[in-house]
Amino acid sequence: MLSGIRIVEIEGLGPAPFAAMMLAELGAEVIVVHRKGAAAAPNLLDRGKRSIALNLKDAGDAAVLRALIGTADGLIEGFRPGVMERLGFSPEACHAIRPRLVYGRMTGWGQDGPRAHQAGHDLNYIGLAGALWHASLPGEPPLTPPTLVGDIGGGALYLVAGMLAGLLQAARTGRGTVVDAAIVDGAAHMQALVLSLVAEGAALPQRGQGMLDGPHWSRSYACACGGHVAVQCLEPQFYAIFLDRLGLTDDPAFARQHDPATWPEATARLAGLFARHPRDHWTALFDGSDACVAPVLSPEASRADPHMAARGTWAATRRLQPRAAPRFDGQVPADPPPPPARDADGAAIRAELGL
Repeated sequence: MLSGIRIVEIEGLGPAPFAAMMLAELGAEVIVVHRKGAAAAPNLLDRGKRSIALNLKDAGDAAVLRALIGTADGLIEGFRPGVMERLGFSPEACHAIRPRLVYGRMTGWGQDGPRAHQAGHDLNYIGLAGALWHASLPGEPPLTPPTLVGDIGGGALYLVAGMLAGLLQAARTGRGTVVDAAIVDGAAHMQALVLSLVAEGAALPQRGQGMLDGPHWSRSYACACGGHVAVQCLEPQFYAIFLDRLGLTDDPAFARQHDPATWPEATARLAGLFARHPRDHWTALFDGSDACVAPVLSPEASRADPHMAARGTWAATRRLQPRAAPRFDGQVPADPPPPPARDADGAAIRAELGL
């Protein structure tokens, strides 16, 4: 889809290389500028990219990057605000080289604001953004969710969306832009779906009392084997199927699906019920139904699941890794190529630039 697009990525951590990996998997040519002299094993997030090693404080290597920017459609960097400016590669400097360049900036706090220059990590960003507030039961400290919530969901995916929008504008107008992708902004924005369930003017439900974190029909349950199942039968017709499969259709404790007063007792009943049998028992019981019940699997177990295997979601490589997403026209993506060694393409890229 992005064939003919060249993205220059300045080596960073977490969400920025993930975003660049996605763009590479969408067909862009991504050249990652690795730090010269840094010893590191090939990074899974560099799969599908080309590598050149540069020291941006060296005048000769900086000239190579300027030449590379002159051929690029986009640039991605993930430093604190001001770092690229001190290196001489501010958005203004890069747009002087390439006016149509889409300059993507990935940070936790954003390019401005009181915290912009402070250190932080995924948990801090989603905590300040309000997203971590949802990650616990009443009276318990919020759990540390995987970085999927902040680094990837609120960060990398919003950077990808911004880059794609910028590339569309550049194709139409020849004018570049700067994408300020901040995890705090993305993590706050993702909550629009949760907040849409709250009536206008009503207070936000306390933890454990909302439609998605309080009911007995929207949580995970432990099974006899130590595994878990995830239940989320929100709609009445799905809830009815769920109760039917469990033989609870006529049980008064489960009659009022949306009455919070009944949730604690119903939750306790279901917890005891699911604890009687292993996860495979429950997976088989609900298989093929619209009860909205699924096993909670590890990534390794997910690869072996019949549905995931049928879709080819996981790559058939020795290393556990997912194939590219999304897919187009029903095609299953090929196994991803191995990530390049650092500077593996340095000589070829210099030659292409005539250097």
